[in-house]
Amino acid sequence: HQGCAMNAAASEPIVSVQQFDGEEWLYFRSIVPDVSIIRATTADERGNLTYEHEGAYLGGLEQALAARNNGGIVIAQVKRVVENGTLKPHDVRVPGVLVDHIVIAADQLQTTLTPYDPAISGEIFRPLSSFRNAEMNVQKVIARRVAMELADGMAVNIGFGISANVPRILLEEGQHGKVTWVIEQGAVGGVPLLDFKFGCSSNADAFMPSPHQFIYFQAGGFDASLLSFMQIDRHGSVNVSKLSARPHVTAGAGGFVDITARAKKIVFSGFFTAGAKLSLADGGIRIDGEGKVKKVVGEVEHISFSGKRAVAQGQDITYVTERCVMKLTPDGLMVTELAPGIDLQRDVLAQAEIPLGVANDLKVTPDALYRDRPIGLSLNGGASLGGAHG
Repeated sequence: HQGCAMNAAASEPIVSVQQFDGEEWLYFRSIVPDVSIIRATTADERGNLTYEHEGAYLGGLEQALAARNNGGIVIAQVKRVVENGTLKPHDVRVPGVLVDHIVIAADQLQTTLTPYDPAISGEIFRPLSSFRNAEMNVQKVIARRVAMELADGMAVNIGFGISANVPRILLEEGQHGKVTWVIEQGAVGGVPLLDFKFGCSSNADAFMPSPHQFIYFQAGGFDASLLSFMQIDRHGSVNVSKLSARPHVTAGAGGFVDITARAKKIVFSGFFTAGAKLSLADGGIRIDGEGKVKKVVGEVEHISFSGKRAVAQGQDITYVTERCVMKLTPDGLMVTELAPGIDLQRDVLAQAEIPLGVANDLKVTPDALYRDRPIGLSLNGGASLGGAHG
């Protein structure tokens, strides 16, 4: 579909359908780099690189190998250069034989807006009390409902957006440590960070090279992924990569396709319509003005995630919004849960471009989620709320 092209400028096809071992596969020609630009913390005089102040290893070694093995050059940006023989060989992530040029940037930032935080690079551990709770608003309500999809012992990936707040929900509820967060940039465990620090974690258990983390994701070795959506269609397919109406906010798919391809369980989160004026009522939600753009549509603009393929593979797919929860079934989308204060016909069914199924045992979201106090979440033996209903 569209050959992965974002617009008419991407006219040269980069993908084709091929038959392999009795199955249809998409074949992408490899991209051969002439130059790889990588970054580290320290280089010695031979170009050996260490990453002691970095929040992720990313794919520096793989990038350097790709350029070197194809006759290209490797440029490494670092904070400092030290004498030969002073770096421990176990600490070197990229050997100097792969590096052609060193650029010193003594003031390089650790993240987009962080000069340096030793908790991001795993050199110290922050007290859990130092992490701020999510602000009480509609996004927090959605994140709370997403958290109810988790269980003790899970390894869970999260994406940017509402899902990024779910670790803070577990912190606030005293459930931190019940779930191990696995971030595509490579952090395992700890507390994933927000905003322009997203992609890094404080207090991580380990840092995996990002390409190795993606091998873990691509084969479905983890338990669940919590992600956002821009559009959902009649097949349950999700678009996160293209909106013609808002090209300035389209950032592409990133690692979304790799993460969702074989994930056992995926919880998508977002608003049911775009631009709605929403507020929290006492134990429920109020729609003060309906959104002008429907997000549950007949066909998504880009198939970033295929609902048809998910059904064929038996993936467990849930969509959490501020006004309802939906599940993907072989017959399409089904509303399984309704938020307090929401009218099923007016606020849900009439705001979708397509017919939606409705579960016979339609549930009501616990009203505790809408109140500004802990909800009593417990992940022991599966998520539940205890003693927090008002």
